[in-house]
Amino acid sequence: MSLSIQTYSSIADVPKDIWDGLVQGHSCTFSHAFWQIIERSQLNDFSYRYAIFFTDDRTPVALASFYTVTTDMAIFGPIKLRRMLEKVRRVFPNFMKLRILECGTPVALNSPPFVTNGKIPDAELVEALDRFLTKTARSEWQLLIVVRDFEENATAMERDFQQRGYCIEGNLPNNYMDIVWATPQDYVDAMKSYYRSKLLKHLRRAEDQSFRHELVSDFGKLAEVLCEQWMIVHENAKEFQREILTPEFYRGLSTQMGANSKVILFYQQDVLIGHVLLLMDGDLLRWLYFGRNVPVNDSLYIYASHKVIEAAITLGAKRLEMGLTTYPIKQDLGSQVTPLKMAIKSSIPFVNPLVKFFYPLMNSVPVIENRSIFKSANAGEDA
Repeated sequence: MSLSIQTYSSIADVPKDIWDGLVQGHSCTFSHAFWQIIERSQLNDFSYRYAIFFTDDRTPVALASFYTVTTDMAIFGPIKLRRMLEKVRRVFPNFMKLRILECGTPVALNSPPFVTNGKIPDAELVEALDRFLTKTARSEWQLLIVVRDFEENATAMERDFQQRGYCIEGNLPNNYMDIVWATPQDYVDAMKSYYRSKLLKHLRRAEDQSFRHELVSDFGKLAEVLCEQWMIVHENAKEFQREILTPEFYRGLSTQMGANSKVILFYQQDVLIGHVLLLMDGDLLRWLYFGRNVPVNDSLYIYASHKVIEAAITLGAKRLEMGLTTYPIKQDLGSQVTPLKMAIKSSIPFVNPLVKFFYPLMNSVPVIENRSIFKSANAGEDA
């Protein structure tokens, strides 16, 4: 079976019925509405395009989104390398930054990073996608192609990309928590005493500092303030920096995703001091971003993390995605760290072996052991 590909340079030009027909049953972050939000938000220098795959009889069977964006080639680099690059970039701002062609979603993690209705073999889809991405990258002088992300459910697909010349490399791992408790108190009671006491200590500190929170779905009027809070966290991030959010991103989520988009607002007395941005995606609650008004080391982040877990329980989520970075804090609260992979290839064949050699040297992905946070149901232990 041969596949043809129809591409579009704006989501407004994509047939909504065909696109959302394929997306049905998949993450809402693939949806036509979500891509409208992304496109209108004008994040960084992203330039988007959209592809629908058709069979010979013009039946739509798959879709993918791809974009070009300027990317730091040492985005997960060791601290010493990143400090050296900071000094060099004071003189040469774009040193070791390339504009790459990427297939995925800028602000969400999806595995696999495209949608298929299952009526064609994955290998055929990967072959067609690779031909298209390679042709596009060569015509537009893009040196690197990146397809991301792949979790354990897409291991077989990783091999399909390897057969097309891609190297499979590690991304920063993700954090998940299965929500198995009926109430927030059940969650706390299920923790081993050591981790429970740590959490309760920080919650007491939060109470002493007069922290309080409010879960809301209508936050468009706060878009500028929330984006400013996120920018403070972003500019002080030590582990990872890429997309630059805008007020329009917050405003779009609030107005177009309805009750599925939420923020938890954090106050100290009557002053808004921080927030977390959430997205209900089927039975998965995604923790997208965190922001605060000052970059200080206090108990707010742990307090906020706990309130995200409480929100997942009260909203009826079956699973909570807690995102990249700040692994120790999230692990102490019960998250499980899961590996993420991405497929990387050069559009120039003789450069490809260099990609496989240099990428691991320039980027270090942490190896993190999961912890046993909750009491054993069998042993009934509390230690």
